[in-house]
Formats: sequence, structure tokens, C-alpha cells
Amino acid sequence: MSKKSKGQKKSKQTRTPGGVAPLSELSPFADDGLYNVVIETPKGSPNKLSYDPELGTFKLKTVMPQGTNFPFDFGFIPGTVAEDGDPLDVLVLMDYPLTPGTIVESRLIGVISADQTEKDGETEENDRLIAVSPESALYQHAVKLGDIPEEVIEQVEQFFVNYNEQHGKKFAPKGQHGPRRAEDAFARARKKFKRSRRD
Repeated sequence: MSKKSKGQKKSKQTRTPGGVAPLSELSPFADDGLYNVVIETPKGSPNKLSYDPELGTFKLKTVMPQGTNFPFDFGFIPGTVAEDGDPLDVLVLMDYPLTPGTIVESRLIGVISADQTEKDGETEENDRLIAVSPESALYQHAVKLGDIPEEVIEQVEQFFVNYNEQHGKKFAPKGQHGPRRAEDAFARARKKFKRSRRD
């Protein structure tokens, strides 16, 4: 989940063992200005799942301590490459948990920015993208983070603080930003994906 993780989802393989394109290679674009998000870890799960494009399925990455779980569905936008070499992570606000591998057409509504300090003491900025599904009864009308109840945002921030702490890192939230910053992060990750496929 951090920019310093290595060796995940970096394969340029364009077919899984079953002969189909990996989910990470799908188009990021849905209709009406929405983005496709592939769900990896469902809301309420204590198990962090990670998509493996070479196997074409999901692998268990981490089991969190008892009483800790994901507050919302966690996934990635396909057809992107973030700073850590993985597809761009997104937390999707939904009413109920989704099944891993579900593709959710989502609207980017903003970013929670933070300084993340790694185990070696190096600190860098780490944006966490937030999206909503138009199919969500609770969040379908949200177009920016300000449309989400503050207690929900605080819950998300505290999750990332606790998650990183459990891995010997420090996540210090320092601000909230609107959809433009999220769109900028997507544009950078999309550009990097295209460049990686040309190399």
C-alpha cells in the first residue's frame, strides 16, 4: 500500500495462464466520465488481498490483527502504474462489501494526502485516492470529499494510520483535496502505464 513496496504487479504479461488479459490490463475508462475499479479487498475484511496478474487471481498478502479490518472496499484502477510500480490504489465508498474481482464503475471524489515514513526513516508524500459508486445508496451523490460526512473521512484516515503502524511505518494525514488532485494522480499513473508498455 505504500510507494516503497517492490516487486508487485510489474509483469508486462498480457495473458493469464487461462489465456485472457489480466484485470490490471483492462481499460481504466467507463462511461459518463467514470473509472473502472477492480476490487481486491472487500469492506470489513481483515485479510489484505492482492491481485497477481501472472496467476490471474488474488493472493493473500496480509492478515491484520484481530479487530482490524478494511472500512471500505479497496482496489485499483487498471491500465495505470503508480509510483510503487503497481496499479493506482483506490478506496471505494460503498454500502456493502463487494466480491474480489468485481469491477465497479466509480467517480473519483478526492484525495487524503499524508506524509508516510518508512521503516528506514525516509518520508515522502503518499496520496490515498477516494472514489464512490453511482450505485451506492449512501454515497451516489458525492462529487467531492466535502460531500462525505467528516466522521467517515476520519475513519478512513485512522485506518491508514493503524495499517501503516502495524507494518512499522508512520502515516500522518495532512490534508484533504478534491477530485482535481485525484484526476491528476490518475493522469500521471496512466501516462506511466503507457510508457511502460512502450519500453
